Amino acid sequence: MTRPITFAIPKGRILDEALPLLARAGIEPEAEFHRKESRALRFATNVDGLSIIRVRAFDVATFVAHGAAQIGIVGSDVIAEFGYSELYAPVDLQIGHCRLSIAEPVDAPPEDPGVASHVRVATKYPHLTRAHYEAQGIQAECVKLNGAMELAPSLGLSRRIVDLVSSGATLRANGLVETATIMDISARLIVNRAAMKMRAAELVPMVERFRAAVEASHAA
Repeated sequence: MTRPITFAIPKGRILDEALPLLARAGIEPEAEFHRKESRALRFATNVDGLSIIRVRAFDVATFVAHGAAQIGIVGSDVIAEFGYSELYAPVDLQIGHCRLSIAEPVDAPPEDPGVASHVRVATKYPHLTRAHYEAQGIQAECVKLNGAMELAPSLGLSRRIVDLVSSGATLRANGLVETATIMDISARLIVNRAAMKMRAAELVPMVERFRAAVEASHAA
């Protein structure tokens, strides 16, 4: 018996924007998926042999890269942070737009030029943060946080943070200001490379339906 296809979808900011694209691609999760009080993580769909798992954004890439899921949706920030060679990202879904930025307190005093070769940064993107600063000849000491990044400067954990920014309202509410953008981000359809070869008859048409769904949403 052929193993079912598992589609990994992120919780959080991308999910609401992804659902209309799923529908345009002909995929509808079961009713349980839409119940806010549901604690289930795996759901059937209207497509035979296709189930959806709903996990943290960073975990989508891990599930797909290791073949536990064959296809998924995740932000380009996650793809760049992990750099999994096992992932193929054939479609920019043109949703989940935001940016990965550096921010610090609005009233931060000018920095001593003598310490400019070393910075301390709170972030959940240590790879991208270090790479950004290394390109400027600066060593970045990254303090790994998974949330509440905006508290780090006020509590003395770090002068700077690197985090996702959309409107910038959360930064402003916490007395922070963007000082640089590391990368612009959008959500991508990702596929496990091995699965794409071994199960091309199932996955290639699915990829093409998403490509067509993106084109249709922009033509509307």
